[in-house]
Amino acid sequence: MSGTVSTLNNNLLKSKKRRISKGAFKEAAWAYVFIAPVVIGLALFYSLPAIVSLGFSFTKWDGISTPDFVGLDNFTGLLSDEKFIRAMGNTILYTLGTVPLTIAFATLLAVLLNSSIKGRAVYRTLYFLPVVTMPIAVGMVWKWLYNSEFGLINYLLGALHLPQPNWLFDDKFALLSIVLVSVWSSLGYNAIILLSGLQGISTTYYEASQMDGATGVRQFWHITLPLLTPSLFFVLVISLINSLQVFDLIFIMMGKSDAMLDNTRTVVYSIWENGFKYFDMGYASAQAWLLFIIILIITIVQMYFQKKWVHYQ
Repeated sequence: MSGTVSTLNNNLLKSKKRRISKGAFKEAAWAYVFIAPVVIGLALFYSLPAIVSLGFSFTKWDGISTPDFVGLDNFTGLLSDEKFIRAMGNTILYTLGTVPLTIAFATLLAVLLNSSIKGRAVYRTLYFLPVVTMPIAVGMVWKWLYNSEFGLINYLLGALHLPQPNWLFDDKFALLSIVLVSVWSSLGYNAIILLSGLQGISTTYYEASQMDGATGVRQFWHITLPLLTPSLFFVLVISLINSLQVFDLIFIMMGKSDAMLDNTRTVVYSIWENGFKYFDMGYASAQAWLLFIIILIITIVQMYFQKKWVHYQ
């Protein structure tokens, strides 16, 4: 009798396992069906072009004729290309100016938006509007604002009897002008990310610190900032990658004149210039892969050192 019961239990268990395995298989199959368009899109429009461009980086190719294999000539030529070196220097200066300002202002804005102020939802929407605005529109509007004769900025400076620089055509202010626009346009996105991090911090930390007599400033430095480091780390990584790949604002605001671009030409602009203006696709591909390697190294270094300063609850 006991053997019969044991056999029935085993059969029921096996049947249940079969039903579970069939259900899990169907669920996994549907999951792959839903992610297939994204995977196919990434493969066709990102992975495949990246692999092809790696092959072109070892060739001399104008985009039409048969590519000529030149080995590492494109990469070695970058080391002696003064225009590319200048573009790399401009990119580094742009990044050093944009990233710290963006993170500092975004943190301050997130703290303010997280406080109890009237119209908080309206402010959040207003600060996020530049994020959903096309970069072309942003560049065109700021180009008119920077206009030395008719721009609003110089009009206000003139009303205050202050110097009115030629923002986009002065070597001293051209790159700074682009940095300010970039900080303004990315402020809302970074502030929202940091705001979500602030709202994830438990109030018990602040309640306990208040019992010890901690003030708002001390709470910020010893509680808010350390517990916000995961969000700050994400913003830092994304901001660095975006800054090193800046192109659209430079293209819209500075145009195509070499004289205007000497102090604002970036690496990605140089890639576009060599590939689609001079039709040197092989050289442009080499520049793109060098930039990819630089971004990859910087990201790996950030991932390594984040263990020393990022604090998780």
